[in-house]
Amino acid sequence: MSSPDFTAQRDALADVVAIPVTPFTADDTLDTAAHRALLNRLLASGIRTLTPNGNTGEFYALSPQERMAVTELTCDEAAGRASVLAGVGLDLPTAIASAEQARAAGAQMVMVHQPVHPYVSQDGWGDYHRAIADAVPELGVIPYVRNPRLSGQLLARLGALCPNVIGVKYAVSDATRFAAFARDAGLERFVWIAGLAELYAPSYFAVGATGFTSGLANVAPSLSLELLADLRAGDWPAAMKLWERIRLFEELRAAQQSADNVAVVKEALAALGLCRRDIRPPSHELPQEQRALVADLISGWGT
Repeated sequence: MSSPDFTAQRDALADVVAIPVTPFTADDTLDTAAHRALLNRLLASGIRTLTPNGNTGEFYALSPQERMAVTELTCDEAAGRASVLAGVGLDLPTAIASAEQARAAGAQMVMVHQPVHPYVSQDGWGDYHRAIADAVPELGVIPYVRNPRLSGQLLARLGALCPNVIGVKYAVSDATRFAAFARDAGLERFVWIAGLAELYAPSYFAVGATGFTSGLANVAPSLSLELLADLRAGDWPAAMKLWERIRLFEELRAAQQSADNVAVVKEALAALGLCRRDIRPPSHELPQEQRALVADLISGWGT
């Protein structure tokens, strides 16, 4: 039996990989109307790759039923318009079941969240991802690498065993480490996604990334797409000029180990009247004094 052709999925990863927020109602249920409107805003802007159940979507604060609903809603809206890279993770049976549910909903790929466990061995990391990849051989599988101790050789072995492991979301804040990891794993074998969004995209593109994740795209998708175009063209002055425009917004998200990562994005969306600012513990809404700062930052973006 011939292996599936993952050309379309690889192309979708070498792009702006948007991580949609998950809006909530005043009584803390999924706001499906606002969610559909936000997804359609992304799609209408030209975003062509969506990651439901990413960290910006509050993956760890959602129930299993909510995660399934988010995946199904995203696949429904994206059908024929964009690729869906669904986030999966937690214990292995749950991750496999979520991957199978994503396949049934129409997703083309799954992103495997970094295992949350106090004792992650390199061999165990490989076993975890191989089991998920083997369960859904028709889907592209993308590990989310946040652990700087993982080796590129480990990923190379996983790729040799699992042809459907086609890309990597690399989110270690060290461009030199990324450059070495990608080359040890196979620079051409995998699609390399700068997993720390626009703030790190220029430095990661300089050493091999061809796509980047984005929470900013929820707020100003045109800026994310403009940055991608500049990076693809190798126009570094233009890319860095745009980078400077969004820098403070992204630094607010990254501060204190990304404590307000989602809160800043939802605050911006609330300022635009697109969804409520509600966010679930252990995250928290922005304090009052920072809300005006966020509104001021986005005021000149043409959102």
